[in-house]
Amino acid sequence: MAGLRSTLHHQLFVGAELDGHLTVLNRLLIVTIILAVASAALSTEPTIPKGWHNVLVIGELVFGVIFLLEYIARIYAAAEEPGEESSWSKRWRFIRSPIGLIDLIVVISTLVPLVTADAAMLRTVRLLRVVAVMKFGRFSRAITEVWAAVANRVDDLIVTAALAFVFILLGATALYMTEGHIHPEAFGSIPRSLWWAVMTFTTVGYGDVYPVTGLGKVFASIMALAGVAFVAMPTGIIAAAFSEAMQRRRDQKIEDMRRHLARLDEVDEEVEAKIAALERANKPHP
Repeated sequence: MAGLRSTLHHQLFVGAELDGHLTVLNRLLIVTIILAVASAALSTEPTIPKGWHNVLVIGELVFGVIFLLEYIARIYAAAEEPGEESSWSKRWRFIRSPIGLIDLIVVISTLVPLVTADAAMLRTVRLLRVVAVMKFGRFSRAITEVWAAVANRVDDLIVTAALAFVFILLGATALYMTEGHIHPEAFGSIPRSLWWAVMTFTTVGYGDVYPVTGLGKVFASIMALAGVAFVAMPTGIIAAAFSEAMQRRRDQKIEDMRRHLARLDEVDEEVEAKIAALERANKPHP
């Protein structure tokens, strides 16, 4: 049983192999969670035939059993966590931990809809399990690197956001002055014009509000063209920062490999010295 518990701990808690990839069990759990969420979304469609609805209900039951077994397995394997506490203390610590509470909520969100008619919203809580599972392995490193890249360029992003706000405010003011007397319900004040300015600047352009005067169309064209440039600016900043983070990671890997090779050279020299000493000891004395 100790071997089974150790295997479950590696698969569920360590969650990653030496190369950084997720364990097989965690990969299967991610697929199961996605299928469960998709099933929950489909079950809210009223036009689904009754036969398929019954299939979804059976799927809900299967997913519920899988998540319940996973929760029990995690509690059982939590005893393998490092520390001087007793096995049950470690298990209780896991149950009270954020990940343990997420697991419990997921089990409840999967099984409760089987006994109550309107719990579709609760089912979507399973998405939290994706976050919990993906905290392991290479996913956590990738997310950390993305956040680090954003943090390194936060000043540039703040300046870009400030410029965008100023430009949106200027566009809203210009449309208020040129279109306010024609469309007071849409451009009768600067706050009203801000809705149009934001939609135009972000290139969404719902088309529910638009200028009709020549000068208003000129300002609208400038806003639309500037929006393309301003939306691309933070994307380029983040992309450049992320590229630098990836380069630092590659450099770190190269440095780690060099240190590892240096240690191997030291080990080789030590082994050669021991072999030489043994050979000298085995030689008969004259």
